[in-house]
Amino acid sequence: MRLGKLSIVALVAVAAGLSLTACNDDTDSASGTAPSTAVGSTLDDGGSSGSSSGSSGTTAGGTSSSTTNGTGTSATSGSGGSGSSGGSGTADGGMCKTANLSFSVSGGMGEGEILVNMKNTGAGTCTMHGFPGVDLKSNYGTQSVDRSSVSAPDVTLASGEETRFTLHYPENTTGGSGVTFTSMVVTPPNETHSHTVPVSINVPVTDSTTSSITVDPVGAGK
Repeated sequence: MRLGKLSIVALVAVAAGLSLTACNDDTDSASGTAPSTAVGSTLDDGGSSGSSSGSSGTTAGGTSSSTTNGTGTSATSGSGGSGSSGGSGTADGGMCKTANLSFSVSGGMGEGEILVNMKNTGAGTCTMHGFPGVDLKSNYGTQSVDRSSVSAPDVTLASGEETRFTLHYPENTTGGSGVTFTSMVVTPPNETHSHTVPVSINVPVTDSTTSSITVDPVGAGK
């Protein structure tokens, strides 16, 4: 009978021990699961937050890039507009450019004179001072024209205004065919670009013909 009681007591003790072990395992398991879940949630949240932050960063970066490009485009356009305005060569006080002048020819005040008119077609005021370069062309070749002794005035042309210079030449009264110049190449003062206008100038063929053709400065006698 003692052996039976001991066996029962032992069994009860073993059962109790097993029960306690089971409880401890459950507690540890629960405790382990909870931190694991919490860490997992934190990582998930952190990942989600990081993704959101990355998305926000991308959006901000895109917006910033767009804004910068927009500003750059605007600056470029402003610069382009200004360049265009500067390219017209019509800034107030600037030298008159050949590209912004129209040319025409008319009779002078006396015989043996031709007026070459130059009109400012630019948008702003421009200035000229000095003698134009003049070359006369005929079927015999080209003749450069000498300057007269007339003093050069300062000329200021507002948009649409006109100035002129006078070409002097000896008339052909010899009865011979002489030499006829059919075009005049004009280079405004302080310019390198020329403009050609049609003319009809008949001069006698003499040794002094070349030196007898002269040009006055722009604006003289205006």
